[in-house]
Amino acid sequence: MKKKVVLAFSGGLDTSYCAIYLSKDLNLEVHSVIVDTGGFSKEELEYIEKRAYALGVASHHAVDAVKGYYESSIRYLIYGNVLKNNTYPLSVSAERVTQATAIAEYAKKIGADYVAHGSTGAGNDQVRFDMIFNILCPNVGIITPIRDLKLSREAEIEYLKAHGVEFNFEKAQYSINKGIWGTSVGGKETLQSKGILPEEAWPTQVTKTDAEQVEIEFKKGELVGINGQQYSHPVDAIQALQAIVGPYGIGRDIHVGDTIIGIKGRVGFEAAAPMVIIKAHHQLEKHTLTKWQLSWKDQLAMFYGNWMHEGQFHDPIMRNMEVFLADTQKTVSGKVFVQLMPYRFQVIGIESKHDLMASKFGSYGEMNEGYTGDDVKGFSKIFGNQVKIYHSVNQDEN
Repeated sequence: MKKKVVLAFSGGLDTSYCAIYLSKDLNLEVHSVIVDTGGFSKEELEYIEKRAYALGVASHHAVDAVKGYYESSIRYLIYGNVLKNNTYPLSVSAERVTQATAIAEYAKKIGADYVAHGSTGAGNDQVRFDMIFNILCPNVGIITPIRDLKLSREAEIEYLKAHGVEFNFEKAQYSINKGIWGTSVGGKETLQSKGILPEEAWPTQVTKTDAEQVEIEFKKGELVGINGQQYSHPVDAIQALQAIVGPYGIGRDIHVGDTIIGIKGRVGFEAAAPMVIIKAHHQLEKHTLTKWQLSWKDQLAMFYGNWMHEGQFHDPIMRNMEVFLADTQKTVSGKVFVQLMPYRFQVIGIESKHDLMASKFGSYGEMNEGYTGDDVKGFSKIFGNQVKIYHSVNQDEN
């Protein structure tokens, strides 16, 4: 009997090469798997399945991981208002964690001897996939033909042609990776330190030019409504919001970051709904959480986002931080109003019964109802007393 290998399959050049190589050269029984995290239509999934079988795989399986991706990762990225380097909503890095996890679980389910992926030796994905496979299925071997054989694109195409594969593998000018939490865009402009992507490179073109206001409703930190319409699951609300804000060209940027393997990298991305959601959610939190809740959330969320980016999702510290992040959301309910314009948006206010800016306690810079001027005088003396003593004791040292 042939040994089984589960191949992470996208239908592109690299994974098509892997399907043939694993079967013909290594004599393995290939079971291809694609994990949908919100980036494929029904028609695209059907086409990829046909391509897999045309390449000779023993079986092909599509995992619908969109809602699972939200439940395990996206909800906490929203709770933490996570933007890596204050820019990037982890559109691809969090997605890869979900995909690698699903593939590892499937490999265990069918009793595979190996797992394989088409990552090269140049990026973050190779580390994320390898590490998660090592954690979740440590007794299953890992095969990475593109990385191990150091193959060029031309060599892969020639190999496939030699095996009768005549798919059109014409290299696109821009590489696109689409998911529910954003789309990455790579091209010649992102390979250097200067340059922006041209208008035609962005997958979502600007078709809306008139300003529009959108009402976003949160319940305990989760997106539940758009413009008064309630949704049964936050994924549905995210998709609805994306349809509204995407055509404005909102959420486009270029992220410059530190890769897991120690080099700097640039990538373009468009994440209209994620950026609006994070900024709206953060604004609601500013009104409904205390100073120290906000402070500790910022610190933990930064670590959470960085550790997610590094592929360390299965570290138990992540579960500990998720408990904290979820607990802070008890009062994060209300409506946020956002003005949409071409290429930008502005949060214009919130409504919430948990708003700590309630006027009955006073208005900042105007009047207060909770204390007197004499109270402030005494408080100021006490609050600065320790520093006053320090300067008094050490005045001769200055």
